[in-house]
Amino acid sequence: MASNFELSERSSPKQHRISPRAEEEVDYMQRAQWLRAALLGANDGLVTVASLMMGVGSIKEDVKAMLLVGFAGLVAGACSMAIGEFVSVCTQRDIETAQMKRAIENKTSLSAIDEQDEDEKKERLPNPGQAALASALAFSVGAAMPLLAAVFIENHKVRMAVVAIVATLALLVFGVTGAVLGKTSVVKSSVRVVIGGWMAVALTFGLTKFIGSEAMQI
Repeated sequence: MASNFELSERSSPKQHRISPRAEEEVDYMQRAQWLRAALLGANDGLVTVASLMMGVGSIKEDVKAMLLVGFAGLVAGACSMAIGEFVSVCTQRDIETAQMKRAIENKTSLSAIDEQDEDEKKERLPNPGQAALASALAFSVGAAMPLLAAVFIENHKVRMAVVAIVATLALLVFGVTGAVLGKTSVVKSSVRVVIGGWMAVALTFGLTKFIGSEAMQI
């Protein structure tokens, strides 16, 4: 009886252990989620600032006006993304913490293995500050692309064309990268991202030009 008890005691920890392959899969999934979130943030920054610059460029040929509205969009968008991500992750962290507390209260006693599992879960809780910083940084990287493309170009038509080309190429890269990470069709993903971005740019360009036209001036 003693030998059977010792055998069960020795074998029970193995049932709670996670295999190295499973840990690698979890780590890969977490990295993939972070990369996809970064791509989405960069895509938002690119589309937002490119749309603003093209919209202002439809009625203003001054490079300073385009750069100012682009920079304002970068700062406002990065702050908005950071605050939104911080609030969202804080809420998620509070929910997961409360759920962990309820699970602990429902257990009469915790073994050493259970305590270790709880500690590991606490370590894996999302960090609001880190998420907010990553979101703002990703947005800023995407938003900086059309700004850098236009900053040294004086000719208005050439500047508009360069911003459009840079935005299209960047959207294409984001679509391909997202498809590779998600293991989906590269063509479909790229087409969706490019068309979606250009719809935002075209709508902003058209509506701004219409509102800024002489027919709309009072």
